[in-house]
Amino acid sequence: MKLRNVKNPATLEKLPVHDEQRLSQLFDQLDKDQNGRINADDIMRVFQHIPEQHVKESLEKADVLKSGDVDFAEFVQYIVEHEKNLNVIFSKLDQNRDGMLDTAEIRNSFQKLGVDLDQPEADRLLKRMDANGSLTITFDEFRDYFLWYPSAKVQDLFGYWKHSTFVDLGEDSLVPDDFTEKEMVTGMWWRHLVAGGIAGCVSRTATAPLDRIKTFYQVFGKKGECETLAKCFQSMIKEGGYISLWRGNGMNILKIAPESAVKFMSYEQIKKIIKGDSERELHIWERVLAGAGAGAFSQSAIYPMEVIKTRLTLRTTGQFDGIFHAARKIYRQEGFRAFYRGYAPNLMGILPYAGIDLAVYETLKRWYIARNPPKTGTGQKPPALVVLGCGMVSSICGQVSSYPLALVKTKLQANVGPVAMAENATLAVMKNIVTQEGFTGLYRGMGPNFMKAVPAVSISYVVYEHVREALGGHMT
Repeated sequence: MKLRNVKNPATLEKLPVHDEQRLSQLFDQLDKDQNGRINADDIMRVFQHIPEQHVKESLEKADVLKSGDVDFAEFVQYIVEHEKNLNVIFSKLDQNRDGMLDTAEIRNSFQKLGVDLDQPEADRLLKRMDANGSLTITFDEFRDYFLWYPSAKVQDLFGYWKHSTFVDLGEDSLVPDDFTEKEMVTGMWWRHLVAGGIAGCVSRTATAPLDRIKTFYQVFGKKGECETLAKCFQSMIKEGGYISLWRGNGMNILKIAPESAVKFMSYEQIKKIIKGDSERELHIWERVLAGAGAGAFSQSAIYPMEVIKTRLTLRTTGQFDGIFHAARKIYRQEGFRAFYRGYAPNLMGILPYAGIDLAVYETLKRWYIARNPPKTGTGQKPPALVVLGCGMVSSICGQVSSYPLALVKTKLQANVGPVAMAENATLAVMKNIVTQEGFTGLYRGMGPNFMKAVPAVSISYVVYEHVREALGGHMT
């Protein structure tokens, strides 16, 4: 290890030798190519838990000469000043003056900021910073964790510490299609499921940009760079290029197969339980219950994928390297429970969505049949486009009924803001939105959601028909 020649020796003269050596070693660790300068990529390579935007803000403060990177003199000057501020904060948090922070002090400090933490949450926060497994946090661990966080205010530090990682009800019908006994025996059912899955992949990909904007509106609201639809598009393209409009789409597609399979199998089993030995058809309310139960089973099975999809949709450039990296990072920093954030409002929204969706669908379909009686021997099935239109309208009605819960679910999945971590998070988030934006705030993002409905349904229909015919699937 070498000690560097600093252009501003006054900074180092005031440091103990061991601090001088520590800073020199840290700079060498960051300066991978040994060119005497470090940039944001160098820092993020070592401090992977710090979001890119925070690293860039810190680097901008350290870059006195505005060269775009930092030499050793600028590095030392910034770190020394930042560590002084961190030391002041640590001293205030260390209430018993033993030089360490424990979970009791962490909970007490958060309580002073108006956030109640339970013991498991405090334990998880401590583990994020506790490098040596001592169940306490030393100043060195505290300093190293916040070294490249740009703010030195205790409120900001605690907010970052608690939310150091950045997660659709009403998108799919919760009540699966009913298949005849002949279709079940001949295997025609799986052809329709495969065709529907492929159609879903294509339509979701085509409408992914609108879905991403909807998610942004749900989590952050219409403000700043997302004040309007056009500004939101421009902001996304500026931050990550045109390809960023499809962030989260991979997971959105990936979850189609397991969700559809679990939903279908659950629905068939629940129908058998309801009917027993009878061969009768289910009443509408029985189909609603069976559909809601199937929706609850399928959502429970794939819900972690929903959370990862939301986080990937909201991610900034460089935050996650992919699906598995996102899953590991969320688990490492927030624990297993993070994969079920928003689960409660998600389940709460299933029954009203399924009930209204199916009730409206059946009402519209019967209304059409009553006004357009089929010819003798043709059966009671209206044309495919009519069924498609009925399904689209009923789905929209179901979405409107459950949208506030869907919004809260997405906001909790994203884990953004202190309210999302409150004990009664669902009610707290709703109350916060209504207080700040009124009841209309519970429907933010509905515009982009409706905008993608028509193209999504149209694309799905065309792809579905082509794939179904290629597989030899014809409804009986």
